[in-house]
Amino acid sequence: MRLDGISVLDLTRLLPGPYATQLLADSGADVVKVEDTGAGDYARHEEPRSDRDVGALFEMVNRGKRSVSLNLKTDDGTDAFYRLVETADVVIEGFRPGVVDRLGIDYETLREHNDDLVYCSLTGYGQEGPWSDRAGHDLNYVALGGLLDMTRESPTTKPQMPGYPIGDMAGGLFTAFAVTEALLSRELGNTGGEYIDIAMTDVIASFSQSVAYQALTGDPAEPRPGQTALTGGLPWYDSYETADEQWVTVAALEPKFWRTFCETVDMEHLIDAHGDTDPSALEDVTAELEELFQTRTRDEWEEMFDGVDAAVAGVYSPAEAVDHPQITARDLVERPDNGPPRIGFPAHSSEPPETTDERVPGQGEHTADYLAAVGYTDDEIESLRESGAAK
Repeated sequence: MRLDGISVLDLTRLLPGPYATQLLADSGADVVKVEDTGAGDYARHEEPRSDRDVGALFEMVNRGKRSVSLNLKTDDGTDAFYRLVETADVVIEGFRPGVVDRLGIDYETLREHNDDLVYCSLTGYGQEGPWSDRAGHDLNYVALGGLLDMTRESPTTKPQMPGYPIGDMAGGLFTAFAVTEALLSRELGNTGGEYIDIAMTDVIASFSQSVAYQALTGDPAEPRPGQTALTGGLPWYDSYETADEQWVTVAALEPKFWRTFCETVDMEHLIDAHGDTDPSALEDVTAELEELFQTRTRDEWEEMFDGVDAAVAGVYSPAEAVDHPQITARDLVERPDNGPPRIGFPAHSSEPPETTDERVPGQGEHTADYLAAVGYTDDEIESLRESGAAK
């Protein structure tokens, strides 16, 4: 997982694109944030703010990157960007469709400067379709993609907003995957440069595999919220409130896990209920489990099932999760000396990057360095700054 030597020009802001390029930076790629000369990435200024008076979200997904500040609405700023493109491997942008064409930084234009360029557009709805120009955010994407409907306890209750921005994160993750795949294809000689169009809504819709067959075929057993195996329709795959008003999850989908669960809680009479489809019988099992879990606290249930193969686990807040022994054992939480704490790269590799820079770049901090590297003199860089084409 070494992307050393890969250069990425990142035109994105806020969360989805920066998360994608953070994953690439964590893998060793040289990621350059190309920010405008005004506010730059909006996330720099959003609440909550860190101890360094920078938007906390910005700090989480912009570690070890560099920042070049150019005004792409000027000819000089665009020309400077073209010079950077000549030696880049990847460009990732998250503008609404049509914006890059107006700025003169679309794929067809940039490939004139670098035919081997991997160019990725990440948007909410993609580059075509009746919704392609529509404004949107994460909630809209998970709504259209079918996920939000399935968060309800029943078809008649209000959809529950996911606690994490699933569409944003999924879109960013898939962008990193697709870009890496395109780079591999290029290195194998299968392709040269290529254009990638990713819609966050598409990625969310692709997550529907567990219910896709019924949805696609008009099966009478249409997947409805609260009624499928994975949305609360089964008592052995659900969450239950505990004595201390916390929650515990039971995910005993396999009969062997259910048997072990029942034996552990001395409710062997429920073993044969597994697989029952009678709604009344399932309601009875649920009622017994609700009463059962009220007899102990979450941590007491955790202690009871420690080392027991029954697929039982507590529900934790994000603050609890980052301090949980399982999470800490995976070294997922990073507290570096040269940067603020963060959630790190979610994979272990026998060949990780040798070092990663945890510093968060200031806006335009590396403009002069990168322009000098592509041939600009000090006087030319100063002239770009004075004209407002660079910062």
